[in-house]
Amino acid sequence: MHKLECAAMCAFGQNWNPSETVRLTARILAKQKIHPERTQSEKLLAVKEFESHLDKLDNEKRELIQNDIAALHHFYSKHMEYPDNAALVVLFAQVNCNGFTIEDEELSHLGSAIFPDVALMNHSCCPNVIVTYKGTLAEVRAVKEIEPGEEVFTSYIDLLYPTEDRNDRLRDSYFFTCDCRECTMKEKDKEKLKIRKLNDPPSAEAVRDMIKYARNVIEEFRRAKHYKSPSELLEICELSLDKMGAVFEDSNVYMLHMMYQAMGVCLYVQDWEGALRYGQKIIRPYSKHYPSYSLNVASMWLKLGRLYMALENRPAGDKALKKAIAIMEVAHGKDHPYISEIKKELEDH
Repeated sequence: MHKLECAAMCAFGQNWNPSETVRLTARILAKQKIHPERTQSEKLLAVKEFESHLDKLDNEKRELIQNDIAALHHFYSKHMEYPDNAALVVLFAQVNCNGFTIEDEELSHLGSAIFPDVALMNHSCCPNVIVTYKGTLAEVRAVKEIEPGEEVFTSYIDLLYPTEDRNDRLRDSYFFTCDCRECTMKEKDKEKLKIRKLNDPPSAEAVRDMIKYARNVIEEFRRAKHYKSPSELLEICELSLDKMGAVFEDSNVYMLHMMYQAMGVCLYVQDWEGALRYGQKIIRPYSKHYPSYSLNVASMWLKLGRLYMALENRPAGDKALKKAIAIMEVAHGKDHPYISEIKKELEDH
């Protein structure tokens, strides 16, 4: 695999920029040629057996796949052989539906991968397992009691958001609507969409309009990250928080989303105090909105702990890091290198 990419990277130099999906697909094709038989990670399900949902792809998604195919040919054509275009469309669709995002202990993006046997698990917004990563391995651990014969469920998406938003994401990326208990009962939606208590409460229409605004500004920020400066990004966050705060409580998930983005910008520009202020507002609602042993909650405690330590607040840092460890020992396992690293941070301070 290294030889394949090294030759292509040397040929293109600074112009080497295939997407993660293209790189992953190139590796799959190379591996299938070298090892046509099933690999160790395909004991239950082979990559060729992945669901592609080809019949459900709209024109936009098909165009994106054709762009990826063009990039694959552009960057790798001198170094590998390809199946025909129709087979490549299927493979890219399979990778898009079954790929995993690899993240570090603070949920910073590291890359993409496929784990065929792990991809067998169905989705639930009330998952009973969590998938974590150790090197090139995916590990699956229970976070609830699982009875013999009970189905194992993971989550495909970020579970912070209300039912409608979660199912919009599931339909767009995975082509199904979730019917788990949380999506049926919607027990957390009221708290996740909490409205500020005012003497003159906002009308239902005003709330709907603000939810629409919130979804639009989230998308605007996602696009803006590619071309705006940190100060401009922080301004988007602050202005949207001011506007939404007239209707939403601070614990509302749309407020939390923009606080999290603001915290990220502060971390990027090394404004530790600013990052800490946002993190302190986020952590308690996170603990309420997310399921038990959530990696999102663990990563927030970890960020807070490291910020406290950097700002020489040892007692608060110690407490926050220990809360992160308590979650991660269940989700990652007590022997995971991340746990050892955080415990060393505690000892060093």
